[in-house]
Amino acid sequence: MAESVKLRSEIDPVFKWNLNSLVENDNEWEKLLSELRSSVKNLASHKSVFTQSAKQMLDCFKERDSISQKADILYVYATMKMHEDTTDSKYQGMSDQAENLVIQLSTAMSYIEPMLLSMDEDILYEYLREEPELTVYIHYIDDLLRQKEHVLSPELEELLSGAGEIGLAADNIFSMLNDADIKFGMVKDDNGEDIELTHGRYGSLMESYNRDVRRMAFEALYASYESHKNTLAATYNASVKKDIFFSRSRKYDSSLSASLSRNNIPIQVYENLIKAVNEHLPHMHRYMNLRKNTLKLDELHMYDVHTPIVPDIDTHCSYDEAKENCIKAFGIMGEEYVDIIKKSFTDGWIDVYENKNKNSGAYSWGAYGSHPYVLLNYDNKVGDMFTLAHELGHAMHSHYTWQTQPYIYSSYSLFLAEVASTVNESLLMAHLRKTVSDKTMLAYLVNYFLDQFRTTVFRQTMFAEFEMTTHSMAEEGKPLTNESLNSLYRGLNEKYYGPEVISDPQIDYEWSRIPHFYSPFYVYQYATGFSAAVAFSKHILERGEPAVKLYIDFLKNGSNDYPINVLRNAGVDMDSTAPVNEAMQLFAELVTEMENIIGGYHA
Repeated sequence: MAESVKLRSEIDPVFKWNLNSLVENDNEWEKLLSELRSSVKNLASHKSVFTQSAKQMLDCFKERDSISQKADILYVYATMKMHEDTTDSKYQGMSDQAENLVIQLSTAMSYIEPMLLSMDEDILYEYLREEPELTVYIHYIDDLLRQKEHVLSPELEELLSGAGEIGLAADNIFSMLNDADIKFGMVKDDNGEDIELTHGRYGSLMESYNRDVRRMAFEALYASYESHKNTLAATYNASVKKDIFFSRSRKYDSSLSASLSRNNIPIQVYENLIKAVNEHLPHMHRYMNLRKNTLKLDELHMYDVHTPIVPDIDTHCSYDEAKENCIKAFGIMGEEYVDIIKKSFTDGWIDVYENKNKNSGAYSWGAYGSHPYVLLNYDNKVGDMFTLAHELGHAMHSHYTWQTQPYIYSSYSLFLAEVASTVNESLLMAHLRKTVSDKTMLAYLVNYFLDQFRTTVFRQTMFAEFEMTTHSMAEEGKPLTNESLNSLYRGLNEKYYGPEVISDPQIDYEWSRIPHFYSPFYVYQYATGFSAAVAFSKHILERGEPAVKLYIDFLKNGSNDYPINVLRNAGVDMDSTAPVNEAMQLFAELVTEMENIIGGYHA
């Protein structure tokens, strides 16, 4: 009998998040929406007097920040409700309304930055000295002046802001296709039972020890993407063209330059990552050879690279076990850190299990003024435990930032986003490697850590190289078609995975299922963040409390300085290639350790 995914109503409320800390209910949401629509219109009243005095400037900043904070709450609430069931038209509509409000707000306040940039800088800084409450905006204004040449006239800024909704179209189309409309059919599980293939189940099936199960799931998933190949190619092409349009409108040399400029990241950081990882690809190829030999396969296919190479081991891990291990692993971080983690488990921060039409994957999100939230699709595997630790890292980053920083600096840059999540995973891995005595399970864990490197450093750098190439192709006027995208992706896959891996034809379509490609030049930060996290976790484990304090201070910084500086002040210099090379060296050492464990295991 076929097993179906549970409906939302069938999930125990204890495993669902409680969004009431954002908005009490849908009626309150509607009231807030109505209030903000009026408030947004009032922002225009500051335009004529905004630069006339320090007090007028402060009043405008305060109102802008207040409205923006409330708009964030509206958007987050509606979208997270939609993510509970992506086919629910009510919350689709509410999310659209909130998105439209955010765009209207962006348009209404689009005069602020051009007017700041048109001011005499001596007068502007005199205002900052004159009004004590304006000093909080110094870094914001310094950063704005840094980008002065890329800010347009008020009229053009308003035009670009209004084009924002159009710019979101490709991402929205992909999301609806990927999360709501696309179906993968039925496949056999390890017990020979028919089950519905979903995003959430695909990862578990690819870890199956039954090669036929892995192959059938792999082929079924990619057959669905192949059947939409032209639509997906056109959608991604539209997204890339959007990136190029906005970068050229703002007079950047390239879409890559425009993307990195927002956080003041030098282009060489991106290029050096790709170069450094490419230099260490022989370590990746060596790991693939170890995988092939350990699995005793004549050919290693892409559907063989996810399954644990340690045979006959139960990878089941209940949610309760995952919570207990996280609490123990994070003990080194101190009582306050652990107490917040415990609170997240009991106070409705986390949406745990998959339900029908729920948003796929996992994330941490929320809004300033509330606590962070975590979405999971927990499937009772060891990998899901690490996903929990990962998303809790994001949540802790948000928690400390929101508790410490004013709204203007309440976000942390994408460049820093994956550091805290990976530190949590590294601490969990260190705890398990210390406490697990069974050699088979130890081998499984080392294998898991190796695969974290494979997916987070090697694979994300491959994605980064794909993005850099596709945007360069489009900027040079070369077409991005299904055929050209497949050919590019296949070549990169062969280079990164090496000669021991058969690049099955289906893998040509992997680019078409990656949501992050609709957030341009995002994925490289997984690799740089992982490298920085390796350094942080090493310091914490070796030095204890002093390193913990430095790390917590890092979590509290938000966006009150450039991310390169935030990391450097905490002892990690990403301007150099050292952290990436150190991470690659650790990967090589883990491959050697795995070879030794496997040798002893088979002996």
